[in-house]
Amino acid sequence: MSNRARSYLHLDELLVHYHERCHHIRHRLAEFASVNPCEYYWELAYCLLTPQSSAMHAVHAVEVLRLAEASGSPLDTAAVLRNRQWYIRFHNTKAQRLQEARATFPEIAHRLSSGMPSPQMREWLVGHVKGLGWKEASHFLRNIGHRNLAILDRHILKNLRYHGIIRSLPPSLTPKQYLATECRFAAFAETLGIPLDELDLLFWSRETGSILK
Repeated sequence: MSNRARSYLHLDELLVHYHERCHHIRHRLAEFASVNPCEYYWELAYCLLTPQSSAMHAVHAVEVLRLAEASGSPLDTAAVLRNRQWYIRFHNTKAQRLQEARATFPEIAHRLSSGMPSPQMREWLVGHVKGLGWKEASHFLRNIGHRNLAILDRHILKNLRYHGIIRSLPPSLTPKQYLATECRFAAFAETLGIPLDELDLLFWSRETGSILK
């Protein structure tokens, strides 16, 4: 074991969990890479809805909106988001964000097809899509097949602390802190010889019991 690896905690436990779930994790990443570009807007919509709301609620809300639009009978977005069955916090603001993203999506789609490297694409999205922070932009890009971007939500940060990668849970992350924490996470992944996004999904599954999206 390298000197760097010795500074981390609970590695044996982590490696057992990884080998138990790596096939499922790789299959899920392959599914992300095969998402049809015609679904990219809905993947973006999902990531705009998840902050401070249930991931499953966001899945349900997006599906209702997607099916309604496909049928030619679009629904009132804010009304869908405030449905008690899949309630989305800040539904009025998020409804506006979805509408703005839809209006500018031709430009977003053009950028996505440009071949821009993932880190630069993420930075562009953060600067041009209202409501999309570093975590959400990373999440969106991962969900359409980009690799090795960390989605630093509370589940991931909790695991980073557990394994000694960070000392404490930050209440929030500035862009500079986000990138610094991502670099530490990437160094940890490199030390273990496991791709960053596979570890990201492993940590998510350990906290939630599933590999959703």
